[in-house]
Order: sequence, then structure tokens, then C-alpha cells
Amino acid sequence: MSDVHPTVPIVTLWDWLPAAFDPVLVLIAVWLGWKADQFGKVMIVGMVALAVSVLVSWAISSMGLPWIAPVRSDALTLFPVRFVAAMIWASGAYAARRLAKG
Repeated sequence: MSDVHPTVPIVTLWDWLPAAFDPVLVLIAVWLGWKADQFGKVMIVGMVALAVSVLVSWAISSMGLPWIAPVRSDALTLFPVRFVAAMIWASGAYAARRLAKG
């Protein structure tokens, strides 16, 4: 029993990328990030994009349909990766709108 060591799950980059490029996450983060009139709202946009994308991914996965970033009990959900990606997408859209406005 003393020779048993805890194992650390290894998550490769190929597991992270689908979570960061979930189409629903990207669309909502970019759309709401573009609409944001203050940078402080980008964090709220990230939370909303995360919540909606996880719900849509879960609904699609529960129907048995293939999805780029499934949410299942036997798959990685990667909430931190999704949230950081939503923040990056929303920040990029917010910055692009500010540059477009002049």
C-alpha cells in the first residue's frame, strides 16, 4: 500500500483546443464582446459565453450527436480553458470594435 502514489491526469493540448474553439463559445463571446460598451463587461460576457456554450454542448452531447467540444461525464469539460478562451475572444472583439470606431 505504501508504494501507491497519486496519479495526475495529463491533459494534452489537443484536448484543450476543442474547448477553446467551441463554435457556440466563439460566436457568443465575439458577438457580445463586440456589443460591450465598457471593458469591465468583458468578464460578464466571458461568463455568459461559458454558460451558454456548456449548456448547448451538453444538450448536443446528450442527444448522442457528435460535437467538437462535448460535455459528458466521461469527457473533459475544461471550464477554466473555456472561460479564458471566452475572455480572449470577447476582448479581441471589444478591441476590434474600439479600433473600428476610431
